[in-house]
Amino acid sequence: MSRPWVVGITGASGAAYGVRLCRFLLEAGEDIHLVVTDAGWRVLKEELGWDVSRRKETLEEQFAPGQTTGRLEYVPNQDIGAKTASGSFRTQGMVVVPCSMGTLSGIAHGASDNLLERTADVMLKEGRKLILVPRETPLHAIHLENMLKLARLGVRIIPAMPAFYQGPQTVDDLIDFMVGKILDCMEINHELYRRWGSPQ
Repeated sequence: MSRPWVVGITGASGAAYGVRLCRFLLEAGEDIHLVVTDAGWRVLKEELGWDVSRRKETLEEQFAPGQTTGRLEYVPNQDIGAKTASGSFRTQGMVVVPCSMGTLSGIAHGASDNLLERTADVMLKEGRKLILVPRETPLHAIHLENMLKLARLGVRIIPAMPAFYQGPQTVDDLIDFMVGKILDCMEINHELYRRWGSPQ
């Protein structure tokens, strides 16, 4: 059995990035343990119009179980005793997308106040992939210091800064570019955007 990925969605703007990543992984046959903060649920409602009053049912509707080869397991952020909170539960790694500066700070300081932060702490202590996709601007010194601290620990920091050299025509093209960059760091093959130097 393949090891799952953990995906976290927090309260930063850019929930579409996390949703697109989950859909791609499930279609590619990857299993996911999904953790969404309360602020993340609010952004899913505000930006994507999701009905967050019935969270599990909404996830089943959005990710269509049975129609993909990968499996999604939703784990409430308050469930500090979930499997991903232990290093003995083996995963391929974790992506937090989008990652709020509050969550990034909690991870940088080892707070482990909730399941998402604890799971990220597990990734650090076990030497597994940890990828954070912060979405904030402008950045002040504390933001930058926290990102530098994590980068020095081997965390991959992928700011949500879509490029334009691939000739995007839609917002979905910009989303796919960022998700493609995340997948590159996860070492998962994809064709979500045209790479520099490749044919049109």
